[in-house]
Parts: sequence; C-alpha cells; structure tokens
Amino acid sequence: MIFQSKLAYYISLFVSIVSIIVFVYIGFSAFFIAKNQFIDIDGATYVNQVRTDDFTKHLALHLSQNCQDDLCKVQRMLDFVTAIPYKENHFVARSPKNTVEQNFGDCDDKSNLLISMLHVSGFESYFVTVPKHIFVIVKLKDTRLKNTKGLYVNGEKYYILESTAQGSRVGFELKYKINEISKIIDPFKNKALKTESLEYKL
Repeated sequence: MIFQSKLAYYISLFVSIVSIIVFVYIGFSAFFIAKNQFIDIDGATYVNQVRTDDFTKHLALHLSQNCQDDLCKVQRMLDFVTAIPYKENHFVARSPKNTVEQNFGDCDDKSNLLISMLHVSGFESYFVTVPKHIFVIVKLKDTRLKNTKGLYVNGEKYYILESTAQGSRVGFELKYKINEISKIIDPFKNKALKTESLEYKL
C-alpha cells in the first residue's frame, strides 16, 4: 500500500510538472506569434499575414518561371497581384492563399501577397506605411530603370510597387509627401527600419 501511494504521488507530480511545462510553452509560443504578427504604427496596430509557405513559393516560381531577369520576375508578380480585384476588407488582413482563393483584397491583403512572393524569391523588399495606406518597395538593379524615380532609404534606391493600381509598373510614382511616410517595415522581422534619410528622386 505504501509503495502504491508513493507511486501515485510521483505519477501525479510528474503529470503536474509536464502540464506546467506545456502551459508555459504554449504561452511563450502565443507571445511570439503575436509579436511577429502585430505591428505598432503610431498607436495603431497593423496585422500582417506574410507567409513563406509552400503555396507562396510555388506561386512565385510559377509566375516567374519564364523570366530571364529580376525586373521581369517582379513585374510578373506585380501584374498578378494588381489583377486581383480591389475590395475593402474591414477585418483582419488575410494570408496570401486566402487572398488568391477569394480573388479580392485591399491594400493590406494585396501587399501581404506581393511582399511574401518577393521574399521567398530572394528580393529585398519592405512595407511602407502612409496615411490609410500601405505599399511595397523593392531593391532592383536594372539599366531599364535608370530613368525611373525611386525611394532612397538611407542612400539605397528602392522602387515602389503599388498593389492596388491595376496594370501598374515597377517604379510607381510616389503619391505622398516624404513626411507622410510613417514607417518602413520588414514584416518578416516585425521591425521598422531606422531611417536616417528618405528621398524620392532618380
């Protein structure tokens, strides 16, 4: 009887310890999921849904498979995203797969899709937040863009990609003043870039 009581005690203790460990693990996991999904922008919270899953990788590869250069690849991805009908989404931003399957999206949804494809394809790209809008910038080197203005972030040139303008090209015109740019964000690190200088020029 004494042996059985001690055995029951140790089993109970073991189960309690395992339960505590599982609870702590779930808590930490939830914290880091939230940390990597919610971005604070001047007191408001933007919820990103960027993905590096197989769906996004296969889609990006499919769209750019016949391209011989980076400009073609980026333009193909942009064309695909801009062809998706624009429709405001008043709920949490959707994942790339959901946006494609439902065939509509607003600037959040479409920018999530675009930057996810760029990221899995190896392109350096960021979100740019301005009043009531978000767009994507990408770093590209191509002589065909020499007469196209870009957004210079800390001296590095990036080209604007406007996901909501159907048929738009790489190097979309900046429709906002420089001082209206709130943040430049890497959504995969969930961090805003430290911007020491911002210019829009050739």
